[in-house]
Amino acid sequence: MTHDNSQHSPSIWWFAFGYFACYVPYSALTKAISSGTLPNVDEAVPGFELLPITTIASMVGMFSFLWLSGWWRAASRKSILGVSVPLPGKWTFMSGLCTAAIIGTTTLAYTCEGASIVFMMLLMRGGVLVIAPIVDTLSKRHVRWFSWVALGLSLAALLTALLGEGHFGLTVVATVDVLVYLTSYFIRLRFMSRLAKTSDASATKRYFVEEQMTASPAIVLTLVVLALLATAFPEAGQLQQVRAGFTTFFARGLTGYAVVIGMLSQGTGIFGGLILLDGRENSFCVPVNRASSVLAGLLASCGLYLWLGTKFPSSQELFGALLVISAILFLSIPPLMEKRRLSRAE
Repeated sequence: MTHDNSQHSPSIWWFAFGYFACYVPYSALTKAISSGTLPNVDEAVPGFELLPITTIASMVGMFSFLWLSGWWRAASRKSILGVSVPLPGKWTFMSGLCTAAIIGTTTLAYTCEGASIVFMMLLMRGGVLVIAPIVDTLSKRHVRWFSWVALGLSLAALLTALLGEGHFGLTVVATVDVLVYLTSYFIRLRFMSRLAKTSDASATKRYFVEEQMTASPAIVLTLVVLALLATAFPEAGQLQQVRAGFTTFFARGLTGYAVVIGMLSQGTGIFGGLILLDGRENSFCVPVNRASSVLAGLLASCGLYLWLGTKFPSSQELFGALLVISAILFLSIPPLMEKRRLSRAE
């Protein structure tokens, strides 16, 4: 059964703007710290060492948002020892675990040996663009013509930047990482399509809240376990980095920056999730989500070039951004024209 609450949720573009506004400083600050180019930073900070404090800050930001907005009341409630508490349902819990896996594999992708960071990023985002119409077909959702066009333009933008990279590799570890990422996204989008992308706004909000309640704590708990395992496996470099994130990282004097990164990361999670939960087909929502991140990444790269003198975006990346802008026009103009036509008919 197909539901479309697009007429009642025109704010997807506000969500896209919020996603974009959080993603620009989030990606720029993370890149500056992890590459060691931030002023007054003596050395690069490994990504796994950044994870503990940023994910804890993200979790605090998530619970703060749910509490201050009052959305926590939308969660299902269960009785524990006679006390009614908000808890996720079975399906939203599984979707939340998929969201946690997406965040974890994204970070891991940038540490895989023999694979270009740009290649891994584009492979993941391009893969999700391909998944979107497949999920829509399985969910029996009608994919409108302009969504197909935007999907093609978005994929072309990613391929343009990919071909411009010129060199990359894909190890077994990297391949497994990408497969876990794409599988998690496939399951998440399927759950969303069946349970949350409906005309019932309360069901959509409940799904969002319960998924968010699961994802951030799951990541923090996983990092705590990995830090404890570091004692048993002293040769495992990434485990030692995670442990350092809970201990020696605070001596670097970057705690404030890490907290800001975590809060901005949660902002991208909130706005990104709301984009995907819009009632329109995934072939519409996913390109909006991906396009926002691509444009934000491009602006962040330009900002780092002006601020810290890093490498300026290549001509392929600039051309890809042009394709993304074209995709956004295809996503926005036809629906606006249709809405104007319907208003005139009334």
